[in-house]
Amino acid sequence: MRENLYILLVMLLTVPIAGELKFHPFQDDFRISFGTTAFFFLLLWLRPSFVAGVLTGATVVLFRMMLDFMSQDVFDVIHSFHMHLPAFFFYATFAGLFSLFRVNLFHHLPLWVGLLGTAAEIGANLVELSFRSSSWDNVLQLSVIGPITAIALIRSFFVLSFFNIIQLRQAKWMEKQQRNRNERVLMLISNLYEESIHLKKTLHQVEDITRECYDLYRKMKEQGTDDWIDRYSKQALSIAGQVHEVKKDNQRIYAGLSKLISDQNERDYMPMGELIAMIVRAQEKYARLLGKTIWFESDVAAPYLACHIYTTLSLVNNLVANAVEAIQDKGTVSISASLSESRQWIQFSVADDGPGIQVKDKELLFMPGFTTKYDVSGKPSTGIGLCYVKEVIDNLQGHIEISEEKQERGTLFIIRLPIASLVQKG
Repeated sequence: MRENLYILLVMLLTVPIAGELKFHPFQDDFRISFGTTAFFFLLLWLRPSFVAGVLTGATVVLFRMMLDFMSQDVFDVIHSFHMHLPAFFFYATFAGLFSLFRVNLFHHLPLWVGLLGTAAEIGANLVELSFRSSSWDNVLQLSVIGPITAIALIRSFFVLSFFNIIQLRQAKWMEKQQRNRNERVLMLISNLYEESIHLKKTLHQVEDITRECYDLYRKMKEQGTDDWIDRYSKQALSIAGQVHEVKKDNQRIYAGLSKLISDQNERDYMPMGELIAMIVRAQEKYARLLGKTIWFESDVAAPYLACHIYTTLSLVNNLVANAVEAIQDKGTVSISASLSESRQWIQFSVADDGPGIQVKDKELLFMPGFTTKYDVSGKPSTGIGLCYVKEVIDNLQGHIEISEEKQERGTLFIIRLPIASLVQKG
């Protein structure tokens, strides 16, 4: 409703002014102007249109009478009103026919819109001419209808072309916004996928702790009936019960996450080229956020191969984010994806030209809590990113390695996964 009022206001302001850019094809008060062009264009955005035509026609008449008042020494209200009144019927008829033809229902058929708009303008021009002429015989002549039809046809398709260009740009903008929203959702679910892996690992650890606490309780009970043994055995049993409660809570959370991300269907897969492009766009934003100038290079050997979205994003995005963080001010990050000759394995490579990793650290990189990154306040990173990557890759029966090539700077991570674990079956 608010949008319609805004368009109507623009129409009432622009059409009378645009109507003064005119010429007179029949050497009388009848004019061909840009007002009609602006009116037709705005009608394509407005619903309902008949009321808008009546209001616009009245505004045009008042505007032209005001111009007469300002330009004439002696202003004749009656004469000015009668001279400009036919313009009211032009806009009212145009909008009436526009509504009658339901032109705005056919935006998906541009040719039909152009023809209906042409018909509406021809009809409106004939109505206006009938009010300016003494009889219909003077109106219904080929010398009159011919120029009106030609001008209406040219103007309608000119307006339609401009309208479709705007709609195309609007559709592209909306597509871009939708793509950005989809990417944010995919990244969010990818992060949830990563957290579910950690949670699953925690569930196993909690299960082990519960079992060990219960074993301790049972062994202590078997040792004797001393008060202190009885007291500590009950405490061990209490700890086992508390840990078991934590396990049940975590199981409920894990069940919810699994339901969200584990429904395997076609929507969970995306062409590899699009996934890598999505990662690049996300990391470009991350680099700008960190105030770094980083160029990204990508090489995807099989861009249309459909890969599991969340697994691919969570693994490769993790390594690319690490590369962005490793580069100090400016540098390059290279991402590649390729298939083995047997097409049994898929390989991802992420390389950067940062300061590199010291040899003595490579064995520790995949251990939980290990990190070489510190923030500006000196606080260390959590050190779980590469640990998570290693955990997922091991579960998929793949492997990850750091290149041992002799290079002065930079780091190269290589992930190899069985293609069956990542690519859509069938």
